[in-house]
Amino acid sequence: MKIIKRKSKTIKIGNVSIGGNHPIAIQSMAKTKTEDVEDTVEQITQLEKAGCEIVRLAVRDEHDTKALKKIKSRINIPLVADIHFDWRLALKAIDSGVDKIRLNPGNIYRKEQIREITQAAKLAHIPIRVGVNSGSLRNRQSNVGNTMAESALDYIKILEGFGFYNIVVSLKASNILDTIEAYRKIARLCDYPLHLGVTATGSPDRGAIKSSIALGSLLLEGIGDTIRISLTDDPVEEIRAARSILETLGLRRFGPEIISCPTCGRCEVDLVKLVKEFEKRLSTVNGKLLTVNSQPLKVAIMGCVVNGPGEAKEADIGVAFGKRDGLLFRNSQAIKKVSFSNCITSLLEELKKIRN
Repeated sequence: MKIIKRKSKTIKIGNVSIGGNHPIAIQSMAKTKTEDVEDTVEQITQLEKAGCEIVRLAVRDEHDTKALKKIKSRINIPLVADIHFDWRLALKAIDSGVDKIRLNPGNIYRKEQIREITQAAKLAHIPIRVGVNSGSLRNRQSNVGNTMAESALDYIKILEGFGFYNIVVSLKASNILDTIEAYRKIARLCDYPLHLGVTATGSPDRGAIKSSIALGSLLLEGIGDTIRISLTDDPVEEIRAARSILETLGLRRFGPEIISCPTCGRCEVDLVKLVKEFEKRLSTVNGKLLTVNSQPLKVAIMGCVVNGPGEAKEADIGVAFGKRDGLLFRNSQAIKKVSFSNCITSLLEELKKIRN
């Protein structure tokens, strides 16, 4: 099965292009007070290192808008200003040099205010995200998904009426069925890039599962150009979850694909510890060294004598453990025995050999 991506316009956010044939970008939101420049820059730096490609900040007042310029000068990824209620903050955020503005149709809807913002955004050559949220719908109906899509379309018409077409759209609900319905409808009715997300998903585990189901369903249909996994947790965890979703669907690769068995009574080694340590060691290796001809490598770490050898043979590099030692495979050939304690070092060495 091949995922056929929805055709959409290409929109540029700072140095990141989305839509068209561009990779699906990973976004997050800093959870610091924007006016606290040091804390905010520190968190964005952590997000950058984790793989965040676009970051959004809440802009509540003039103190926040004054901080934006300082923050922007100290980070490397595009900066999005999230504006609610006070339309004048959007103008000040644009003056501060942000790369995109997010407007919520539920609370900034007066046409004269929208006109002012679009004119400023046009002069600055930055896009506006029409960010609909189910919690702030002005005209709530029983069919939330349909209402969200209609709200976005009405807002898009206003922007287009002012000659503004540099647009990104998001439609987020806490209910995954409403979210899926809204995105499916808007995907049929416009060609603007879509930022995917489920809002207020809750705890890390539950939130990641909800987001995986909703976003995975849409991404399989080719819908989506950027994603954010909203979790009640450290935002770095949002990036890890987003990467996992995109890698699982084969839409992005950030390192080798790791295949490992869930373990059972047949397993004679601490495979859980081994896999976690291997992933930790991989995170310190340059991603370019873990691919061949731009294709990610596949690594199998198996603790079962029943299925382990077969899985290990099918991977680029694999190890299948018995009672004490493991049998190391490279390109389907068994090459040597390795001890549990030396397994990770051996795997990394073999990965380098394939790369060279």
